[in-house]
Amino acid sequence: MSVQFADLAKNVSADGHVSPEELLALRRLGWGDGKIHRGEAEAIFAINQVMENPNAEWTDFFVEALAEFVLNGTEPRGYVDEAEAEWLIGALDQDGRLESMAELELLVHVMERAGNVPDRLKHYALAQVEKAVLTGTGPTRCGGELSDTHISAAECSIIRRIVFASGGHGPAAVSRHDAEMLFRLKDETLAEANDPAWDALFIDSVANYLKGFHLSNAQLDHARMKELEAFVADNRASVGRFMGAMARELPQVRNHFGKVFGKNAAGTRYAEAQAAGNLVTDNENSWLEKMIDADGEVDDLERALLARITAEA
Repeated sequence: MSVQFADLAKNVSADGHVSPEELLALRRLGWGDGKIHRGEAEAIFAINQVMENPNAEWTDFFVEALAEFVLNGTEPRGYVDEAEAEWLIGALDQDGRLESMAELELLVHVMERAGNVPDRLKHYALAQVEKAVLTGTGPTRCGGELSDTHISAAECSIIRRIVFASGGHGPAAVSRHDAEMLFRLKDETLAEANDPAWDALFIDSVANYLKGFHLSNAQLDHARMKELEAFVADNRASVGRFMGAMARELPQVRNHFGKVFGKNAAGTRYAEAQAAGNLVTDNENSWLEKMIDADGEVDDLERALLARITAEA
């Protein structure tokens, strides 16, 4: 972090306000060498914690700068490893909760842009929204009279973005952890005037978990991506080594580039996975029965969910 950036950040933190000129200076100094460094990221967090009524321009800068640091601060770019996830959670959770929509937007933005993020970060993000809904406080609430079990339009939007984020459990793939969180929210808010978007969100998400599918190699974790980038960067790579790697990654590849190698094989595997995903397995059926029986009754949302699954069978 440059001396100029440190001095400017200190001055801004002292009065809790960022003028347009100061914000422009923070941008220029922060990206002076083309990247955001850890010291600069920590200084930006410190400013955000003392900001009084932060405006949209500050929120945009905060999200853009911190996402750049978390996603692209180390190789491979676009991935979040365990250490980066721990740093982000620690910076966001200094007093046990998120303080602003800017912080929550940062969390969601990272998940949307990342190739993959650790499960701990995925679960932390959903936990923040669940806590806001069930307690009536948190970064998704902005003053006024709060209901401790009301699901707002903003919360519906954020939940959908987190659940279907590319850095979640697969592009547009809903996990059991996600589905169970949605059932908890449903059970706690049945008598409340939730936003109209909630019904579709619940049904779409749980049906996706039960009838969706994903390929085991749809996402690469941080370590595997580093291995592949190192292989590509190795100028000693040869055709023989490349084909050996291909054989390990795709055991079904034949020596003579037959039909198994290429679109036909990939399309077949994809179609088979899709067909298997459309079937509700015995384990999934048992899970659904358990979730529906948890409160001793079948409510309207559960009936709608069952109708969706039956119609798509």
